Amino acid sequence: MHEPLHDRNLESLHRLTSPAALRSSLPVPDRVASGVLGARDALRDVLHGRDRDRLVVIVGPCSLHDREASLAYAARLGAAATRLPELVVVMRTYFEKPRTTVGWKGLINDPHLDGSGDLETGMRTARSLLLEIGGLGLPCASELLDPVTPQFLADLLSWAAIGARTTESQTHREMTSGLSMPVGFKNGTEGDLQAALDAIVSAGHPHHFLGVDPDGAIAVVKTRGNPDRHVVLRGGRQGPNFHPRHVADAHERLAPLGIARGVMVDCSHDNSGKDPAQQGAVCRAVLDQVRAGQEGLMGIMLESHLSPGRQDWKTTPLAHGVSITDGCIGWEETEELLEEAAEAVRVARSRPAGARSARLSRDPSAA
Repeated sequence: MHEPLHDRNLESLHRLTSPAALRSSLPVPDRVASGVLGARDALRDVLHGRDRDRLVVIVGPCSLHDREASLAYAARLGAAATRLPELVVVMRTYFEKPRTTVGWKGLINDPHLDGSGDLETGMRTARSLLLEIGGLGLPCASELLDPVTPQFLADLLSWAAIGARTTESQTHREMTSGLSMPVGFKNGTEGDLQAALDAIVSAGHPHHFLGVDPDGAIAVVKTRGNPDRHVVLRGGRQGPNFHPRHVADAHERLAPLGIARGVMVDCSHDNSGKDPAQQGAVCRAVLDQVRAGQEGLMGIMLESHLSPGRQDWKTTPLAHGVSITDGCIGWEETEELLEEAAEAVRVARSRPAGARSARLSRDPSAA
């Protein structure tokens, strides 16, 4: 008896509802579709320098795991976004979480928080949440970890991230080349920017690759290339990279690619030393650069929830509005930072056209 040639370690296969069937059962209302498209256009205008009077803020929970808490947060964020027209506010709606080893993989993979892997329910829940949040008038953002997921959800996303662990992945670069929204590539976990820059070049070109069509069948995908890419500085093992010299360096290296405002700063992760309490300090340091006239900055990213901190995903019962992945700042601090971001934009607007701070250079002393 020969050993099996395939499926030796495979326990089962379960056919998932096709992307087309899920989209048909949970269609996008016209109002939500208009919101998604409008936010994409607003992001493109900032990214390509057509709008130099606003700042993008990608803000929200590290990951979504609770519908009621997510919608309560969205309602507060939506009210703040309406009040602060200086900002293009997009809510983090992250459903997939990369794991260094093991752990909760996100709402799509484990919606019941019990390790059961009910992806059918997870995908439907994620799409339903995006529709509800979009119905509140808020655009949504997510990290795209699995290249199949966009077929189910991408029509409801205004912005997407490619994470530090996948920026070097050819699969994700090819996938990005066909996405319909602006995409931010994070620098690698070591902190080096080159992988993100290479990804931006690759994703801007046409590609052919294997993928999944709306009916769930394997297909050859041919893309045009995505013109709307930028970098997200998130720090790394080498240290933070949100200081003026880092931002100026990234801006200069993006200039040959024709990206006018291609630098976003993630105020969490290694830029905050993985301490959520430091996000505010990082954010304020970046806003100082905005006030001083750093034109390459398109926006910031914050991990925020109703209440600060984090809890283990296996905790029973779970506290309402507290992250079960990375630690977050609470709503009160979030609102303060949003107000300060809008004020920084107003200060920057008041500067003479084209004026820039001489200190925003690659001079190491500018850190």
